[in-house]
Amino acid sequence: MDKSEEEKLSTFRDQIDEIDSQLLGLFNNRAEIAQMVAEIKKAHDGDELTVFYRPDREAQILDRIRAANRGPLSSTQIDHLFKELIACCRSLEQQITIAYLGPAGTYTEAAALKQFGHLALTRALMSIDEVFREVEAGSSNYGIVPVENTTDGMVKHTADCLMFSDLKICAELEMPIHQAFLVPRDQEEENVEIIYSHEQSLAQCRTWLRTNYPGVQQQAVSSNAAAAKLVSERVGAAAIAGEIAAKPYNLVVKYRNIEDSLDNKTRFLVLGREDVGPSGRDKTSILVSTRNEPGALFRVLEPFHRHNISLSRIEARPSKMSSWTYVFFIDFDGHHESEAIRNVLTEVEDVASELKTLGSYPKADD
Repeated sequence: MDKSEEEKLSTFRDQIDEIDSQLLGLFNNRAEIAQMVAEIKKAHDGDELTVFYRPDREAQILDRIRAANRGPLSSTQIDHLFKELIACCRSLEQQITIAYLGPAGTYTEAAALKQFGHLALTRALMSIDEVFREVEAGSSNYGIVPVENTTDGMVKHTADCLMFSDLKICAELEMPIHQAFLVPRDQEEENVEIIYSHEQSLAQCRTWLRTNYPGVQQQAVSSNAAAAKLVSERVGAAAIAGEIAAKPYNLVVKYRNIEDSLDNKTRFLVLGREDVGPSGRDKTSILVSTRNEPGALFRVLEPFHRHNISLSRIEARPSKMSSWTYVFFIDFDGHHESEAIRNVLTEVEDVASELKTLGSYPKADD
């Protein structure tokens, strides 16, 4: 490198140092203003009732920042930066605890960190039911659970818990799911006698397994991280899990991206005890039980068509109340506080045997 190039580098580095100093000052200015906002909230609502996690407000901030971004940083990179910044400021207002479907090393943990930042306190629980109970009891502020996958559809345990819980859906996020084949460091590939994974991950890799490990026993377990833990303790075993599960259990990635569908995504829900205000780009989830009579489902859905409300999902689950009766989970665009949605829900309530609003919340990022 000649002298002129070294001088250019030195100039650029000085500029970066100056910008970093400016950013530091701006970050702290933002944090001080966030603390002032927190004091106003506490004075108005009281310490116990103040809500510091506002997914509607955060969605508005991120939408505005994305629209203003001119690069070279991508929208995904900007999202990551600002979510961590928001999380840092929020931690000065309140240290929140997030319960998630564990153990550590699952995609649900990754979803919790993506949504709340790496400063959030996380608590790994062993079942979806426990996550609901933890938040209902107030032991954790929020919970994160998977609700559906592009390959396997609805997560039935989450749906069943939503039927009987008073918790509200506060937010949603989608994450691409890439499965990896994990083995102990000193294990030969041909010695694999059993493959552990969550039942959905096994289903997502069905073709790959049939091609590469025909006849090898497959064992479904409670989570992919649990599968990785089992493999770390047993000779002749392998796990299908995300790469995030390899390091905690001292495993190596033998194969990557083994899922049958490369467009494999899982949608996660954030659960809390309070309603979320409108963000301007919202989705509402409801649970509907219909009367056992001809045309009952049509009468429930017809108001959405007449009011031009777009449905994004409808799923049926056994009601758990009596044999051969079902409830319907319906997602649609809009917020339940808007006049248009209030009118639709009033009409639906008139023709349904039960209507439960599960929550209105900002749509997941595209």
